[in-house]
Formats: sequence, C-alpha cells, structure tokens
Amino acid sequence: MAGVTATGVVGVPSTFSSATAQIGGFLSKKPYAPPAWATHLSPMPSHTFSLGHRDDLSGMQLSGNKVRKLEFLMADAVAQGADCVITVGGIQSNHCRATAVAAKYLNLDCYLILRTSKLLVDKDPGLVGNLLVERLVGAHIDLVSKEEYGKIGSVALADLLKKRLLEEGRKPYVIPVGGSNSLGTWGYIEAIREIEQQIQQSANVQFDDIVVACGSGGTIAGLALGSRLSSLNTKVHAFSVCDDPEYFYDYAQGLIDGLNSGLDSHDIVSIENAKGLGYAMNTAEELKFVKDIAAATGIVLDPVYSGKAVYGLLKDMAGNPAKWKGRKVLFIHTGGLLGLYDKADQLSSLAGSWRRMDLEDSVPRKDGTGKMF
Repeated sequence: MAGVTATGVVGVPSTFSSATAQIGGFLSKKPYAPPAWATHLSPMPSHTFSLGHRDDLSGMQLSGNKVRKLEFLMADAVAQGADCVITVGGIQSNHCRATAVAAKYLNLDCYLILRTSKLLVDKDPGLVGNLLVERLVGAHIDLVSKEEYGKIGSVALADLLKKRLLEEGRKPYVIPVGGSNSLGTWGYIEAIREIEQQIQQSANVQFDDIVVACGSGGTIAGLALGSRLSSLNTKVHAFSVCDDPEYFYDYAQGLIDGLNSGLDSHDIVSIENAKGLGYAMNTAEELKFVKDIAAATGIVLDPVYSGKAVYGLLKDMAGNPAKWKGRKVLFIHTGGLLGLYDKADQLSSLAGSWRRMDLEDSVPRKDGTGKMF
C-alpha cells in the first residue's frame, strides 16, 4: 500500500495507519494523478492523504471545504519531515479546527494563532464551537487581537512562531490562512473532477452555474480554474464574506498564476460582496434566513460562510431575475456547522419552541416497573 512501510506513514504510528488505511482508504497516502485536463499546470502535487469524505458530508470534527486542501498540504508537510504544523485564523476558524484534527490524525503537533477582540485576547477563549474540538485534540493556541493581526499580518505572525519553534529544535510546516495557497488550490481542482464524473454518471443532471462562499480565496480559485479547463466550463459565482471582491480577484489571480495557468481570474469567476456587517458578524435578518432554510428544507447553513452566500444569492436572484432565469445552479455547501454554536444566544429567540409535557396524575404506567432509566 502506497506510503505505508514497516514503521508506517511518516509521522503516523504503524498500527494506526495500517488499520485505518484498510477502512475505505482513510488516512492512506497516495500518489496523486491529476485530471487529464490539468496536467499542464505546475507545480504538480506528488501525493495526497485521504482525510475525509466530502464537504458538508465529511463528518463533524474534520469537515468542510478545508479538508480538500489539507489532503494536499498535510501530504507536503509529512514529505518535508515536519513534526508540527502552524496555521492562522479567526477565533472560530473552521480551517484551524480541521487542521488541528488532521494533524492529530497524522501524529503531528498543531499550533494555532487565533484572532480575537482586544477585550478578550488576555482571557480564556472558552470551549464553544470550533474551540472545543481544537482544545480537545490538544492544539496549542496563541491569541492575538484583531488590531495586532491587522498591523502585523498573518504571514509575519506565522513566521514569528515558526522561528521560535525552530529555535526549540522543532520542524514546523506553515499552512496559510484557510489553506489557500497554490498547493491547496488542487483540492478544488480535484472537486471539479468529482463533479464532472458525477454528471457523466447521471446523464440527466446538468448545471449552468456553480455558486460558493468565499472566505480566503483557495476554494474559488480551484473551482474556477477546474471548471474552465474541464468539460464543465461552468460559470463560477462567489459571494465574499470578509474582504471586498477586488481583493479576492487579486488573491485568486496569485493562486492560479502560481500554477502557471495563463488565465485571468476576472474571466473565470464572478465575485459579489456578501460580507454584510463584517466577517463572522450577522444581522438578525441573516440569522432568521439560516433558521428558515433549516426549518423548510432540513439543510443547515452556517452563519459565517454558506448562510451569507445563499442569502446573497437569493437577493441577487430577486434583484436581477433575468440574470438567473431558467438557469440550473449548483450551490456548494462548504460545511462549517460548528460556527453555529457561537451564535447560540442570537439564535435562541428564533429556534423551535419547547414545552413541559403535560402529564395527568391518572395516567397508568405501562412498563410495569418503578425503575428509572
């Protein structure tokens, strides 16, 4: 089996890696063969780790779109002999939580630099949502204020921690915000291959447009690049939830330039602003929308990414009906369910009702016992 030796995958205990690799290939390290239409892109990844299922169906602790990127990034970390990984994000970052879990699966230490408010930076961050999972799996957490983050930047912060770890004799591997670099972009090039295969297997399914939330740029770069190069050639629409569209056009351009694609981001993706009050901040109307979608369909959107993207999409459909009339749209749910827990107080007035069951004293017991279970 590729990547497994007598001592196991590098960084993974042999008994664990061998056993899990036999269960659907989970955690197996595999040589990577790109889609035929992407073989001209470079640099080409050499290997990938099988870390999850897909997007919103990939489970709880290791879920969301970040898993696709981590399959390539973690393979590179292990190939470079890293014994720990560093990444950066917001206090409820889905990417940081997924990285912490993936690192633990691969027997790597994980260091997270998390951005929070100035009022909370010196306090225990608590155990809500993504933080609970990160701390349960033993991630090392360093807090910085939003002001410090804005002044220093994510790259410099990660480099500072990397320098300190190197001085301690560690071998750190830095993963950028959201896992969004040119290597991570391959995760969503691969996603387009899956969509292409699914369409080929279901002859009656076709899409005119793909819609997705945009928070760090890697997902839209991979989707847009893959869609243009593949047989799909489907228009990709992104709804940005933090920075402005022009920032993401430029950032995505850097990612696709890093793969020597020769394409212009403005030609392969359309980006709309859906950040509203700001990153991870919601209006009452947006939260009510998330609740209404869940109550109507059973589909739970997260308030930070997919919720804002669908909200923005439907507003655009209402404001520009001719643009969307008759078109079939594939919306990609990028996970992030744990982010809902951070909004529990704001959602409490919107959630389903409850009541104390009315029990009559005369109701006879049916089980014939007086035991409590």
